[in-house]
Amino acid sequence: MNVVLLGVLAYVLLQLVFGFWVSRRVKTESDYLLAGRKLGYPLAIFSIFGTWFGAETCIGTAGVAYDEGLAGVTADPFGYSLCLILMGLLLAVPFWKRGITTIADLVRQRFSIRAERLAALIIAPTSIIWAGAQIRAFGQVLSSVSDLTLTAAILIATTVVIVYTVSGGLLADAMTDFLQGGVLIIGLVVLAIVIVADVGGVSSLLAVIEPTQLEWVSRETWQSDWAFLSIVESWAVPICGSLVAQELVSRVVASRSPQVAKRSSLFAGGMYLFVGLIPLTLGLAGPALLPGLEHSEQILPRLAGEHLPTLLYIVFAGALVSAILSTVDSALLAATALISHNVVIPFRPRMSEASKVRIERWGVAVFGVCALLLALGSEGIYSLVEEASAFGSSGVLVVILFALFTRLGREGSAIATLVTGIVSYGLAEYIFHLPYSYTFSLAASVVVYLLFAWVQRLQPMPAAALE
Repeated sequence: MNVVLLGVLAYVLLQLVFGFWVSRRVKTESDYLLAGRKLGYPLAIFSIFGTWFGAETCIGTAGVAYDEGLAGVTADPFGYSLCLILMGLLLAVPFWKRGITTIADLVRQRFSIRAERLAALIIAPTSIIWAGAQIRAFGQVLSSVSDLTLTAAILIATTVVIVYTVSGGLLADAMTDFLQGGVLIIGLVVLAIVIVADVGGVSSLLAVIEPTQLEWVSRETWQSDWAFLSIVESWAVPICGSLVAQELVSRVVASRSPQVAKRSSLFAGGMYLFVGLIPLTLGLAGPALLPGLEHSEQILPRLAGEHLPTLLYIVFAGALVSAILSTVDSALLAATALISHNVVIPFRPRMSEASKVRIERWGVAVFGVCALLLALGSEGIYSLVEEASAFGSSGVLVVILFALFTRLGREGSAIATLVTGIVSYGLAEYIFHLPYSYTFSLAASVVVYLLFAWVQRLQPMPAAALE
């Protein structure tokens, strides 16, 4: 076993020990899912940043930039950083003031229990897909620093992330995000500085990037019949598809005040963009620095292996592990929260807090296995992340926005829109193979919501829905 792998495993072991230590402080469902709603600025900022800055940014974006150039990476870091900023500007304060635990709670408050459960069942799979992407990235890191096959590395990674998440919940995640975020930023900055120095400066690094790599829109897209809609699609998926993701919402409502929730989201969005430009730039320069890679998603670990001394390489590998652990923890907790809090536990309203936490820990384990199957069967990290952002989220976004900012629509509008979002996306993406499937499902969801609201316009709104 080489020294780098030993260093990475030691770092992982430290995270597991910390998760077990924090687990002793988890007494209630709020502790496990929302860290007791006590996050201040440092923990909130780094938790929001760390949750979103994961495998797709470090590994997936660099790999896609290596293969397709700038045209392939609209989502990351540009789209997701803008998503965090919009959360701070528009939604953080309204979400926090609602006192919700999950995004489905808001659907129940505004519409009905049936709509709540449907929303939870639609949103939860997106978090499992997201977790699958992180587990695959963890496997990529382990396989790149050892002789393990990718499949064996993914199996090991799954075991680690399940144990880590089951033990500490969001409380452990929030407390380690500050350290993990710092290690991540240091690791990426050190790698960038060393590579820039090795190639002869910033200008020399930029000079090796082919001009075609810097095209925002590929020539194939411009020449297509639906060029404009394809461009809209590339921005809509990361922004609209992630704006009401449970992973992000949980951090916002776990903040100790609405001001902390708002400002932390804004600061995390700016930090995300700044740090995300590092793997993007290295991926663009990758074909010149490391031509002919069989697995482009290994460009960042391979560059680190060639340019960093052993100790710094261990720090860099630890940085990648930090990003992955933080994100996969959040994804598994999100899926668990939606299914346990909104679907399972309501059937036993007198359940003790200890029993709730026990059910949620079992949920993490089950969904971790589901994420493993996705990681083994996927073609790449970036494709998994895009699917997670797009799958069913259009109907959820429309329902949430109307619920927060209008009195228009009732239970029928919500249920019809949630179903329309997932059905229209499935038809457009998998049956008709439209290049703008998410944009189509978003438009269809808006039309259906307004149509049902119009049909119900003469019926009086229940007093509870107006509170």
